[in-house]
Amino acid sequence: MKIAVSSDMHLDINHLAVNDVIDAQAAYLRAQSARYFFIAGDTFNDFTLTEDYVKRLQAKLPTTTVKFLAGNHDMLKGITYDQLMAQPVPEYFNNQFVDLPGTNWRIIGNNGWYDYSFADQLQRSPEQFWHWKKAYWTDGQIDQPITDPQRETLVLQQIKSQLSAARKAGKRVGLITHFVPHHHFIRYTNDDRFFNVANGMLGSRRLEQTIDQYHVPLVVFGHLHRHFQPITIKDTRYYNPAIGYRAHRHDEWLKRDFISEWKAQTNFFEFF
Repeated sequence: MKIAVSSDMHLDINHLAVNDVIDAQAAYLRAQSARYFFIAGDTFNDFTLTEDYVKRLQAKLPTTTVKFLAGNHDMLKGITYDQLMAQPVPEYFNNQFVDLPGTNWRIIGNNGWYDYSFADQLQRSPEQFWHWKKAYWTDGQIDQPITDPQRETLVLQQIKSQLSAARKAGKRVGLITHFVPHHHFIRYTNDDRFFNVANGMLGSRRLEQTIDQYHVPLVVFGHLHRHFQPITIKDTRYYNPAIGYRAHRHDEWLKRDFISEWKAQTNFFEFF
């Protein structure tokens, strides 16, 4: 049983011809005999465009199931908070799971969120982080009825419930999420400048603690575009298949074109 996971394609920001991308991706996933293709968020800056892309890709892959999470960019337009917390379309994988046939593995999906704990060394109040985010950070455009720490608490309740159910069923777990699941991947400097504050909007130490508590063997995440190599921390192997930007002043790709970069960055896993 082979699955593929990709993230942070940013098809609109990268000014890509989506029909051509779909054709090339479908051909490659068929050639790789991938049974599932999971997208860990940030496909478009509009949930409806992400949904349309996934449905069109799925139509070309009758033997591959395509599932997607919403990253913060997908949440910017075309979706409400209540819809994000539900399941507006079947392909949406937030707070969902699939058991891989013929194996003892369960893949759990959750968008994730953040609670400023990756920037707790700054000793700012949640209100200060919130006002900074609304003024300077992309996510300030995302409407929600609760605070970021409260939203992260709800996310963790979902994840813990899924992990407890998997443990009860005797399943090994692969967790796919958009936001950063461990402080190892956060870049710190010894000052109070922009990116040290922005670290607070990247993920949560509480998710890291939950992963450790449940001894999750496999975690795949997006959000950061830094070509991390897989790493084992405690009982968990972490992967980051984010692609990132080649647009304007940003050139984060290592390959000459999008499909080459996507092929290089996409993680394939075989389960037995």
